[in-house]
Amino acid sequence: ELVDVMQNRQRGGRQVLRVGAVATLSRNFQLEFLKPALHRPGVEVVIRSGALRELLAALHAHEIDVLLSNQAVRRDAERPWHSHLLAEQPVSLVGVPAWKKKKLRFPADFRDVPVILPSMESNTRAAFDRLTAAAGARPRIMAEVDDMAMLRLLAREGEGLALVPPVVVQDELSSGSLVERCSIPQISERFYAITGQRRFMHPLLKTLLTR
Repeated sequence: ELVDVMQNRQRGGRQVLRVGAVATLSRNFQLEFLKPALHRPGVEVVIRSGALRELLAALHAHEIDVLLSNQAVRRDAERPWHSHLLAEQPVSLVGVPAWKKKKLRFPADFRDVPVILPSMESNTRAAFDRLTAAAGARPRIMAEVDDMAMLRLLAREGEGLALVPPVVVQDELSSGSLVERCSIPQISERFYAITGQRRFMHPLLKTLLTR
């Protein structure tokens, strides 16, 4: 840890913040979280993307300072992780403007409606499946995607409605190229910053977690 502290205070007071982000996490959310660090002089941000298990190993080895994830991790005596809840946002079904003309109530009217969903490992996907099954509706699954950037691109193709937190497609919603067809308040996406047990937390990370 002493070596890490010294490395984060390089010559001239320069700091390095090493961030891991799971591949399924919204790029827009990552940018919002990191923006204060990116605009601070004398700071270098290193971003590493990957699977949750791989990044947890890197966090344990002090190869990264913080892990951004859309799910909390279980802590135990050997791995005393801290999952800091940063934000929570209901998910929506979004699509091209033509979808606004169709009368659809969720979930009752979603029998055979084409949808683009997160992969089966996603918490939001599990909740979506429970709601549609309880209503006796069976949407037609066009694609299952574990990358939010690809899910956004597929939504823009116009063939189906994509299940995403609005932050993922905030630029498209602002420009009107995508519209929020159905908000689903029963399902929410949570965003976490996961840190390990450290005697010396990165000083810049303290600022990001408490703002």
